[in-house]
Amino acid sequence: MSTVTTGHARGRGERSAGRSILLHATLLAAVAISLFPIVWLVLTSLKPRDGWLSSELEIFNQPSLDNYVRVLTETQFPTWLLNSVIVAGLTTVIGVFLASTTGYAISRFRFPGHRGVMWTLLITQMFPVAILIVPLYNLMAGLGLLNQIAGLVIAYMTVAVPFCAWMMKSYFDSIPREIDQAGLVDGLTPFGTFWRVVLPLARPSLAVTAFYSFMTAWGEVAYATVFMSQEEKRTLGIGLQQFVGQHWSDWGLLTASAVLIAVPAAIVFLLVQRHLVAGLTAGATKS
Repeated sequence: MSTVTTGHARGRGERSAGRSILLHATLLAAVAISLFPIVWLVLTSLKPRDGWLSSELEIFNQPSLDNYVRVLTETQFPTWLLNSVIVAGLTTVIGVFLASTTGYAISRFRFPGHRGVMWTLLITQMFPVAILIVPLYNLMAGLGLLNQIAGLVIAYMTVAVPFCAWMMKSYFDSIPREIDQAGLVDGLTPFGTFWRVVLPLARPSLAVTAFYSFMTAWGEVAYATVFMSQEEKRTLGIGLQQFVGQHWSDWGLLTASAVLIAVPAAIVFLLVQRHLVAGLTAGATKS
């Protein structure tokens, strides 16, 4: 006589209903906490002029784009935005090129000072920005690069390139050397092999490098404040300080500017997001 079991036995790895509910509740709470500052920022930027002083949720009654109009027409925000786009764009393009070529050279070739270069790339990450500002300022002043876009780009690359070069080196280590040899057999030069064969395989790591280089320069404050003192050379990081005084703050202009600043960063993230996970994982685990 056989016995029929009507209950459902949970397999290994299956969660109970209570644990599943707790997990989803925790995730929803984490999402809410993460989104709250963004929602508050957007809602405040849409309040009427000086509406942020009111405790009422006027956004639902009379939303206004007045803060955005004031930012774009009554301030130097367009100039700051253009300067930041140029600086971040140059930092990204040049940083990706230098980091990828440096990482490939360290990964594939053995030359005098090879280990020293690797240690240098690591050691440069140990120094905080505050310590590097003074020597970099002296170098920029000696080279006549103060209040110059090129000087600020060089300063940002001292931060982005060492980290990205090490990450690119780790990713190139995961690509078989036989691919390089096949390119050389087909008549390509070492640089041709790197450019035409290996680099297309490293797109995930290139995406991470581009994103990190862009974010290093986008909205940065410390270097920009020291190296760019002229009004027409200011970037977004410095410009937004004009909306904050010792005894007052224009939250309408600040929040509207913050939303506008987030748009280019979000666009860059959307362009590279599908490669970010693969690139970060490979760069962190391969050696």
